[in-house]
Amino acid sequence: MSKLTLNPSYWTGRQVFITGGSGLLGGWTVRRLLELGANVVALVRDRVPRSMLFSNGDISRVVTVSGSLEDAALLQRAFGEYEIDTVLHLAAQPIVGVAKLDPVSTFRANIEGTWNVLEAARRTRVKQVIVASSDKAYGESENLPYTEDDPLQGRYPYDVSKSCADLLAQTYLKTYNMPVSVVRCANLFGGGDLNFNRVIPGAIEATLKGERFVIRSDGKFVRDYLYIKDAAETYLHLAESLAAGAPQGPYNFSLEVKLTVLELVAEVLELMDRSDLDPIIQNQASAEIREQYMSCDKARALLGWSPAYDMRSGLAETIAWYRDHFGATARQTELAAQAS
Repeated sequence: MSKLTLNPSYWTGRQVFITGGSGLLGGWTVRRLLELGANVVALVRDRVPRSMLFSNGDISRVVTVSGSLEDAALLQRAFGEYEIDTVLHLAAQPIVGVAKLDPVSTFRANIEGTWNVLEAARRTRVKQVIVASSDKAYGESENLPYTEDDPLQGRYPYDVSKSCADLLAQTYLKTYNMPVSVVRCANLFGGGDLNFNRVIPGAIEATLKGERFVIRSDGKFVRDYLYIKDAAETYLHLAESLAAGAPQGPYNFSLEVKLTVLELVAEVLELMDRSDLDPIIQNQASAEIREQYMSCDKARALLGWSPAYDMRSGLAETIAWYRDHFGATARQTELAAQAS
C-alpha cells in the first residue's frame, strides 16, 4: 500500500545497525529491512517478549548486540566488527511522563546515547547515519506549522533531550562532514505499541474492555500523527534518497493534520462503533506543549515523499491489530488456565 517504492537491490546484503529494535518504530523497521534482504544488527538492552521484535520471531533473524546506548566502547566495537554501512538510530526514552519524573536517565539515553552513536560512527567511518528526532525538538512556538528552518527550543525534559540529540547530529554533519541526517516525525501510532498510557493504544484498550477512556488533560491539546508503517518506509526511503544525492536534511514527516485529543478519541470510538463510551476528562494540568503540527513541504519537494495511509485508514489497521492482540492474549490465558 506504500506510495514509496523501495529498491531491494540497495538493501540486499547491506549491513544495517539499528538501535531501538524492540521499540514500536524499530520493530516495524526491522521487519521491513528483513523483507528487503538486509543484514540487520540490533542493539538490544532489555528482552521484551511482547515487543514485535520478539513476538513475531524476527529476533532469530538478526544479529543482536546486548547492551545500552551509554556504552560507547560497545557501539564502536559493533560498528567496526560488523562493518556497518547504515546506522538507524531509533532508540530513545520516548515517554514524556517518564522524562518528567526521571529527567537524568532520559538525558543519558537520549543525549549521551546519541553522541555515543555519532562518535562511534565517525571513528569507524560508517557510510550513513539517520537519527530519529521528533516534532518535540521544536519546543513551543507561536508560528505553526513547524518547518525545518524553525529553531529548536525544547523546554520540558523530553523536548530538551530531543532538541539536544537533533543538534548533536547536525554538529557532526557540519563539523566532520559526516553523512548524518535527521528525521523529525509527528506522533507515531500503530499496532505493536504497548505503551497504553498513550492516547491511541489506551483508547483502543479501554474500548475493547467496554470502558470509558480517561483523558488526563482537558482533551484540547493539538497534535499531528504518522502511521507506523509509513514511518518505517520513510526511514528507508530517506536512506536511499540520501545515497542518491538528496540533501542531508533535516526533514519533517507527518500527516499534516491537526487533531485534539478529544477529536482523536472520537475517531477511535466511531471506528469501533462505540460512540456511546464518552471519555472521562480529568482536566489535570500537564507540562506539555499545547499545539504541535508540521509542514512536510520540504520532504515532498526534495524526496518525492508522501504517506500511503491517512488517519482513518491507519487507525482502522491499528484497531484490527489490537483486536487480534488482545484476542490472542485471552486465548493464551484460557489455555494456561486449562493446563493448570
